[in-house]
Amino acid sequence: MEHHINVLYGAVVLLLVIQLISFTFISSQSAKLISQQQNFEKETDGVINVLKQENQYRIGEIVRSLSQQRTDFENQIEFLKSTQQDFSLVIEEAIKKVVTVTTDLSAGTGFIVADGSYIITNNHVIEGSNTIQVQTYANEVYVAELVGADANADIAVLKISGELDAFELSDSDEVVIGEKVIAIGNPLGLSFTVTEGIVSALHREGPNGLQAYIQTDVTLNPGNSGGPLVNKDGKIIGMANFKVGGAEALGFALESNTLRKTANEIVKMEIIV
Repeated sequence: MEHHINVLYGAVVLLLVIQLISFTFISSQSAKLISQQQNFEKETDGVINVLKQENQYRIGEIVRSLSQQRTDFENQIEFLKSTQQDFSLVIEEAIKKVVTVTTDLSAGTGFIVADGSYIITNNHVIEGSNTIQVQTYANEVYVAELVGADANADIAVLKISGELDAFELSDSDEVVIGEKVIAIGNPLGLSFTVTEGIVSALHREGPNGLQAYIQTDVTLNPGNSGGPLVNKDGKIIGMANFKVGGAEALGFALESNTLRKTANEIVKMEIIV
């Protein structure tokens, strides 16, 4: 009987040991699984965060690209609008800054620059004259004083006592072939006549050897000399200078950059920026 009890106790102890070992093993495995799960969650969160960052970057790139495309498209639309629209608004303002230059020998055109008291025209318009007068679009007449001239570049700078609306000179290096332009002048005594055309070529060489002329198909006639060649922004890109005799639609204007530099040298200070 005692033997059976001992066997029974032994079996109970064995079962307890087995349960303890099983519990310990299961606990260990559970802890391991929990740790693996936590590590997996961390790795998953890390991957998700990386993917989120990559997606945010890609989305940002797409947004920036679309924004740039939109800006480029809007710029193209504005450019097309500017090239297709007429010059009526530009002319309305530009013509106020143009003057008829009259001397005791000839007549031509000039335009107002700097502080509104300086006028630029061709030297051959005023060369050899004793008196110079300028008349504005508003029929105001001023006696003009010759400040100085450059015969080779065919530029003369005049000065009046008034202060009128002045032109801004564009950067002629930015002019492109095919660009639409207008010339405002006094052809054949017909005051303030406007003609339209395009830029045909750039940096043409003139009779004076200067490779600084814009070729244009704008109609230029006697009296246009010294008048402005104006772009769509209402800025001067050149000064009408000469036309090839007998050839239609073949006029030349001195580039604004050369015009600016020479005029400032004539006056011996920077009146045109």
